[in-house]
Amino acid sequence: MSMKHVVIAGCGDVGTALAKRLLQQGWQVSGLRRDPSALPEGVGRIAADLTNPQKPADWPAKVDYLVYCPAAGRRDPELYQRLYVDGLQHVLSWLKDSRHPLRHLLQVSSTAVYAQSAGEWVTENSAALAASATAPLLIQAEDVALRSGVPASVVRLAGIYGPGRNRLIEQVRDGLHVPDIPVQYTNRIHRDDAASLLELLLLEADQGELLAPCYLGVDDEPAPLREVAGWLAEQLGVKLLGEGPTANRVGSKRCSNELAREMGWEPQYPSYREGYSSMLE
Repeated sequence: MSMKHVVIAGCGDVGTALAKRLLQQGWQVSGLRRDPSALPEGVGRIAADLTNPQKPADWPAKVDYLVYCPAAGRRDPELYQRLYVDGLQHVLSWLKDSRHPLRHLLQVSSTAVYAQSAGEWVTENSAALAASATAPLLIQAEDVALRSGVPASVVRLAGIYGPGRNRLIEQVRDGLHVPDIPVQYTNRIHRDDAASLLELLLLEADQGELLAPCYLGVDDEPAPLREVAGWLAEQLGVKLLGEGPTANRVGSKRCSNELAREMGWEPQYPSYREGYSSMLE
């Protein structure tokens, strides 16, 4: 049995955490990014710009699994088009050149595709019709993956937090006002849990398990932003403001992780309490 080879395209924060896990599973891992020099020891380095259709010189001949998880960094529709839609098409065309068939593609998307805003529970089967400038491009990228002709699953991650992603902690520390009404439900997943979900899906696919076309990556407890911010304020020894700057949030929905849990996934940080506690230590 030759070693399984996974390419993580757009190998940033989550991708790097996933790469470390797969190395421990004995997989061969390559990470693609514009500057791959910071990738961990043991990860193969592919220097490439996903928005460029030119196949990288060091693109491997044999790829068993592809995880497509670039991060745009800003909500710019033109960038989303080039990075998520065109970029995935570029990588799929590089794969077609090789005679080695891809065993599974995981395309990392976002729960931002959902428009639900009245605190509804949302699952993989809920309508994804968010009208923001960027959400339709995420849906388009999901379609590219699911219609690619290779076995594929989309993983819609909720708001990722964890080491280096301290925005809400900083906002609360600096003084934040969160209105009581309307209740704003927020959904999140710790970076390490996002990586462990992607790892589990790859291991299941490798065992010949049939994966669903879509999974939600979110912790067990969607929570009102006011509750999360209030808890953080308590931990930090500050008070939420009665008025003043508010955290800019859109929508209010509760994402269910039931399908991922049915696959056997369990978040290490089941709620914001465990996750933020580990960051505040």
